[in-house]
Amino acid sequence: MRLFAMRCLAMSMCVFVLALAPYAAAAFEAAQAEDVGMSSERLERLLQELQEYVDDKRLAGAVVLVTRHGKVVIHEAFGERDAEANSPMRGDTIFRIASQTKAIVSTAVLMLQEEGELLISDPVGKYLPEFTHTTVAVPRDDGFDVVDADRPITIRDLLTHTSGFAYGTGIASDLWEDAGIQGWYFADRDEPIRETVARMAKLPADTQPGEAWVYGYNIDILGALVEIVADRPLIEFLRQRIFQPLGMADTHFYLPQQKRDRLAVVYSATSEGVVRAPKDGASGQGAYVDGPRKSFSGGAGLLSTAGDYARFLQMMLNGGELDGQRILSRKTVELMTVDHLGNVEFADGEGFGLGFSVLEDLGARGEPGSVGEYGWGGAYHSQYWVDPAEDLVVVYMTQLIPAGNLDDTAKLRALVYQAIVD
Repeated sequence: MRLFAMRCLAMSMCVFVLALAPYAAAAFEAAQAEDVGMSSERLERLLQELQEYVDDKRLAGAVVLVTRHGKVVIHEAFGERDAEANSPMRGDTIFRIASQTKAIVSTAVLMLQEEGELLISDPVGKYLPEFTHTTVAVPRDDGFDVVDADRPITIRDLLTHTSGFAYGTGIASDLWEDAGIQGWYFADRDEPIRETVARMAKLPADTQPGEAWVYGYNIDILGALVEIVADRPLIEFLRQRIFQPLGMADTHFYLPQQKRDRLAVVYSATSEGVVRAPKDGASGQGAYVDGPRKSFSGGAGLLSTAGDYARFLQMMLNGGELDGQRILSRKTVELMTVDHLGNVEFADGEGFGLGFSVLEDLGARGEPGSVGEYGWGGAYHSQYWVDPAEDLVVVYMTQLIPAGNLDDTAKLRALVYQAIVD
C-alpha cells in the first residue's frame, strides 16, 4: 500500500516501500493524493526531502505515514533499519516509541472513567494509597526543604502533567538517585512498575500539584493505577481493550523473539553524521528484546509500527471508533483534545489536554497546522499529530537519540501542509 509505485528518484535516491503487514495500515484504504485533496507532485517534495536526510547521513532511516479522510496517501520507508547490516528500513519496521506510549495509556484511563470505574477528578490515593499524602521539594539558599503537598494529587493532574513529578532530576535529584529512580527508561528494570511507582510516592515532587506543567513520571503512575483498577497487568489491559480491537498486532512492551529482526537500530547524531548508539541504556539499543520483561512503563515503554500507531490515531480522529470497534465515546475524545492547563504556562500557542499537546493559536506557534490539532512525540525523535480540521493523521518514526539540531520534523510539517490543495 503506497502513494506511488516503487521507484527510484535517482540512482542514489531509492525509496523503499513495503506492502503493509496485516493488522497495520493494510486495513486502511489507499488513495491517490488528488482523490483526497492533496497533490502528488507536491508530496514528492516531502519524499525527496526525507531521502536527502538519509543521503546526507543525518538520518539512518525513517518511516512516514500520512492519511487524509481515512485513506493512506503516503506510507514510505527511507534508508536503513540497520545500516551496518545493510538492512533496509521497511514499512513494517518496529520502533521504540517512548513517550508516544503516554497517549495510549491516557486513553486506557479515560476508558475506565467511561465504565464508571474511576473519575479523573479522583485523588490518586484512592487507588494507590501511597499517594494519599505526598511531599514537595522547596528550594532555599543552601539546598531545599521537603514540605507537605498543598492538596492531594488527582488523576487529572497526572494526565495533564501538573502533579509536580518530574523524571527525578530536579532540585531533590540526590534523593531520587539514591532511590534508583531517574530518567524515563524502564525496560531494564527487574521489578513490576507497581513497585517502582510505590517508591516514587515517598520522594518529593518538584512543584505543588496544579502549579506548573512538569514532564515526568505522571503516566507511569497512571499505568500502575490502571493495573489496580482493572485488576490485571497493564499489558493485558492494553492488549485486550485497545491493541486487539484496533488490529495493532505489532505493538508490544517487549518484542517477541520472532520479530527482533524488524526492530530498528538506534543511532545518535554527531558532527560526522549518525553513528550506531551503544548497546545499553536509554539512549542505546535497550532491553526491549533481551531484558527482564517485568516493567510495563506507561510513560515510555511501548514499541510499535507507523501503521499500528496510525490506527490508534485514526480511532481518535474518528471520535473514538475504527472499523466498527468503539474504544471511546466522541465526547471523551473531545475532552482529551482540548486544553486543560488554563493559566499554567506551557508552549507558545499551545495547551495540553489529557495525553496530547493541543494547538490553540496558529500564529503564536508559527508553524503550519490548524487550531484544534493535537499530537506529541517520543525520545527517539519520533513524532505524530492529528489535524481534525483537515481530517489528517501524520506519523513519523525514526530512532535517533540525541538528534542534535536536526530540523526534519519541522520540514515534515511544512511539506505535508503545502501538499494540501483543496
